[in-house]
Amino acid sequence: MSPARDIELVWHDLTPRLLEVRRVHRLSPGMVRVTFGGEQLDGFCHAAPDDHVKVFFPEPGAELPVMPTLGEDGLQPPPPGSPRPVYRDYTVRFLRPGQRELDIDFALHGHGPGGSWAAQARPGQRLGILGPRGSNLVPLTFDWYVLGADETALPALAAWLERLPEGARVIARIEVANAAEEQPLTTRADADVRWLHRERGETLAAELTGMALPAGDGYVWVAGEAGGLKPIRRHVRSLGQDKAWTEIDGYWKCGVVNLDHHEGDDGE
Repeated sequence: MSPARDIELVWHDLTPRLLEVRRVHRLSPGMVRVTFGGEQLDGFCHAAPDDHVKVFFPEPGAELPVMPTLGEDGLQPPPPGSPRPVYRDYTVRFLRPGQRELDIDFALHGHGPGGSWAAQARPGQRLGILGPRGSNLVPLTFDWYVLGADETALPALAAWLERLPEGARVIARIEVANAAEEQPLTTRADADVRWLHRERGETLAAELTGMALPAGDGYVWVAGEAGGLKPIRRHVRSLGQDKAWTEIDGYWKCGVVNLDHHEGDDGE
């Protein structure tokens, strides 16, 4: 009998937290890791590789962010005339409950509140976080896994590789600007990892739409720029991949501010 392969969604309580920067580490020219800490991390839940939080940033010149107001349906709009929270979604990279520390990797795009703040981040600064709202728990018993990511989803893909067990068959493709943006990755899995460099014309879409899926039951997880994911989604569906075992998620979209990646796949 084949093992159960149902995806379980686990919900978490939403608690706004104000955290302090403890350390800042440059991972590559285009990515920085910020370690946050504080007693407010007590009770923080992190269960899946792609768990993400909303990070709240201060307005230029302000010391503290405007924190969210919560209602029965989640975030509530501020009262008329009040400042609006400035926030973006980011993946949880590492959680060390014993040290009350949380790592988030920021891509330095050169624009937007997240990349702009991370480029100047230093110990002692404070940010707000909210979430994760829920965790998709994917069984680690599939015959194979296909993973794909650009820089914005690289932290989640790296976490995937760290969680997969010894012997798991994995095909991972990662699109970055150039060789300088590659990072060391750790895994016990039997992983075929390939870096794609945009400066050489290599893209996630071209790589994955030219790929056949392995035999057996597998899970597909791909995340990155929403427009570039549409041909990948169509290709995976054309191969007959079970929709329940597929997560193709737009983490951002060209020309769209603060994309809500829960809105769906535009019917593609």
